[in-house]
Amino acid sequence: MFGKNPIRPPEKGDGSVLKVVEVFPTLQGEGPFVGHPSVFVRLGGCNLACDFCDTEFEAFQDMGLEALVLEVEAQSAGLRDLVVITGGEPFRQEIGPLCVALLAKGLRVQIETNGTLWREIPEGVHIICSPKMSGGQYHPLRPDVLARADALKFIVSATHPDYREVAEVGQAAHGTPVYVQPMDEYDEAKNTANRAHALKLAMEHGYRLSLQTHKMLGIA
Repeated sequence: MFGKNPIRPPEKGDGSVLKVVEVFPTLQGEGPFVGHPSVFVRLGGCNLACDFCDTEFEAFQDMGLEALVLEVEAQSAGLRDLVVITGGEPFRQEIGPLCVALLAKGLRVQIETNGTLWREIPEGVHIICSPKMSGGQYHPLRPDVLARADALKFIVSATHPDYREVAEVGQAAHGTPVYVQPMDEYDEAKNTANRAHALKLAMEHGYRLSLQTHKMLGIA
């Protein structure tokens, strides 16, 4: 979207209908669950407009909760027990009932969020938070997200001045693991520099390195 998506506020509703872009089977390509066979549920809309965002999340349609859970089960096919709820920004919508329904099916649930919004979700849901920046500063993270996050994933760049370093946004107080992931700038020279920069940060500060392996493998 590269910062051109409309900024959408949180949705009202009880979670019985969600705005869904797509549901598809894949491997989780990045972060703590990298390599895990997964079903991705991509929800529509975001409350931010990051200038490096590489995801289409505006082509969404309303989908009932029961139909969505059935679709996830079909895509799981008994082979993929991890469901990744992503976006856009998942916490724009009331995803608590979806998480409850998926956990009741014996599935694991991971949410990918920018950390600026919160909805009540059941215990046992994994939260991976990727802080985002605007005007040279990171958006404040919700205390609820910080208290529950399994990991913080920082996008870093050797060439983008705002994303050269990892900031303290509250992770130290919780001992939250930090991942660094090179920004994809759709320029091989820049991307090579970004990977080297992410490696340098990981080696110097003890961060964990996250690479977008799904792009390397040519899968969604």
